[in-house]
Amino acid sequence: MAANIQPEPYLDTQAIRRSLQKSPNYFRQGFGHGEEAETTMRSQYHSDLIQTIREHDYVYTEGDVTIYLAKSFGFCWGVERAVAMAYETRTQFPTDKIWITNEIIHNPSVNAKLKEMEVQFVPVKEDGTKDFSGVNTGDVVILPAFGASIQETQLLDRLGSKIVDTTCPWVSKVWNRVEKHKKSDFTSIVHGKYNHEETVATSSYAKRYLVVLNLEEAEYVANYILNSGESPKESLRQEFLTKFQKATSPNFDPDRDLVRLGVANQTTMLKGETEAIGKLFEKTMMQKYGVENVNDHFMAFNTICDATQERQDAMFEIVEADLDLMIVIGGYNSSNTTHLQEIAIARNLPSFHIDNVERILSANVIEHKPLGKAIAQSENWLPSGKVKIGITSGASTPDRVVEDVINKIFALKSI
Repeated sequence: MAANIQPEPYLDTQAIRRSLQKSPNYFRQGFGHGEEAETTMRSQYHSDLIQTIREHDYVYTEGDVTIYLAKSFGFCWGVERAVAMAYETRTQFPTDKIWITNEIIHNPSVNAKLKEMEVQFVPVKEDGTKDFSGVNTGDVVILPAFGASIQETQLLDRLGSKIVDTTCPWVSKVWNRVEKHKKSDFTSIVHGKYNHEETVATSSYAKRYLVVLNLEEAEYVANYILNSGESPKESLRQEFLTKFQKATSPNFDPDRDLVRLGVANQTTMLKGETEAIGKLFEKTMMQKYGVENVNDHFMAFNTICDATQERQDAMFEIVEADLDLMIVIGGYNSSNTTHLQEIAIARNLPSFHIDNVERILSANVIEHKPLGKAIAQSENWLPSGKVKIGITSGASTPDRVVEDVINKIFALKSI
């Protein structure tokens, strides 16, 4: 069965979720193999060096290199839970065909390990849709930490798949917020990346939605709300629809659908920007409809996850140290890692986003991903003499990967 899933904005998503949770083919709490999974993960991802650095108050010197490690970084609880459940799934179903609808988390080494365990990834077609044609009745399908759209979940349920749901509870919390928007007939304004799997999943629970990437796009929407009554109205409307053609629900009409707004977000976005977007829309609706009527037109709720916030706070702290450079470690498609890089750039601190130790080619050349650009190589990245290096990693990055990077730097500086 090839997936050609069309959005259905009026689905009773709460009823679908309740029904699914009662199914004997739905699993969300693990299978009782937690100790075995934890032992496996510890052997693969734990780092004695990282533990030592923690014990030295996150500052550690070897030779000419002093490492300043962020006080919150790496694997979060939701990620650990998702990976552990994936490992448990293979133990529980040793001979079954197991699929996963997307990367379990945004880390290449973790996803590579799942492939070694013969967990197959649902392929994506050229048009960006997923092809479920290889999934047969009775196969096991893992939903990743980012979640899956309600349409994908329905398809798998109808197919008779065994569904292992590792969705992070923080993501589910956002879905509950969007359900409240829908119940009150509010349009969900989602701060996120429209094509990120978490935002795709969140949007599928909304009756109407508009995804804004940043404060600049939110300001465009706010200006439209305040000025849409001006002439020429139709040209403004068409401009709006063109700008957000990939980021709105089907048949979205900005004149009709921007009257009652609820704000939610992809859980890995910058907390400060999400807050600014919420305040902007609250102010806009006050200006448009009057302070006394704001509750009839605006609903906000902070759904940035605790782990994301803690890692951003730690990053804001570490960039205030007297560093020579910053290394941010994490998958290139990891939203929370990208936002950590943004904080370093805003501080004008030389920084390099790498996804693994192999990106450090030599003491002179590093391969990295500049913000918003293709992977590139930079020379003279590692200063001679004594050097202070800040290190952090995204919520999907194992400690062992961070250790490999630090040891590589120590080795290069000792040559």
